[in-house]
Amino acid sequence: MSTDTRTITVGIDGSRSSLDAADWAAREAQRRRLPLRLLHAGTEPASLDRAAIELSYAHPALDIIARRTATPAVPALLAAAVEAETLVLGSRGRTGSAGFPVGSVALGVAARADRPVVLVRAGELPEDERVPGVDGSPPSTAPYLPVVLGLDLDASADDLIGYAFDTAAVRSAPLHVVHPWTLPTSTLRPWHHRFPGTTVREHRVDGDPGPRLLEASARAGLLVVGRRTGRGPGRAARSLIRHAGCPVAVVPHD
Repeated sequence: MSTDTRTITVGIDGSRSSLDAADWAAREAQRRRLPLRLLHAGTEPASLDRAAIELSYAHPALDIIARRTATPAVPALLAAAVEAETLVLGSRGRTGSAGFPVGSVALGVAARADRPVVLVRAGELPEDERVPGVDGSPPSTAPYLPVVLGLDLDASADDLIGYAFDTAAVRSAPLHVVHPWTLPTSTLRPWHHRFPGTTVREHRVDGDPGPRLLEASARAGLLVVGRRTGRGPGRAARSLIRHAGCPVAVVPHD
């Protein structure tokens, strides 16, 4: 991962989903030992101030930077993404088994940002990214659920694969890679050597990997999908963004 973009940035608009996304971003910043940047595009300061206060109480050791801008949301967030290691946005919440709506701002930013964008649904809780406890121990001490990577490539995607491996390593979580039978076996070999402590499980799929990824997301802490630089997420990725059972990271790659 790049070391010249050193914040976790989250967009704040006052919605429940953006506040839950901010809490997810705070946990990610703590895991990576990075500052958390809160960004509000607009003139109403109340939601930004409330988020900063709540997060400072919940995460007293975290370096929190709150900023507001009069620039419209999409260009403001795209500009912020250039200076962030990861940009985190809220979707618009849970609507049952049919999936959940994703706002135009979130989709617009995820389709164009230069850095990974994580989309977090309203109602996402800290314990949702960890293995359910069975012995009465605190949820915060439970192991992390797997990171799931959807890999369907006809070219190199080092940024995508590297993000997934790095994210799993930061959590000491296993990495589950879902990919078609046609993917060369040598694709992941260098990453096994670079991250020797990460347990990797490959799932080869004959045909569309989407259903397998959707199924895996119900038991994952994060689903990682890619998009080609200069293009938005494809139809399959957009479907996963709407229906996945966990936060989704959209990672641009060559």
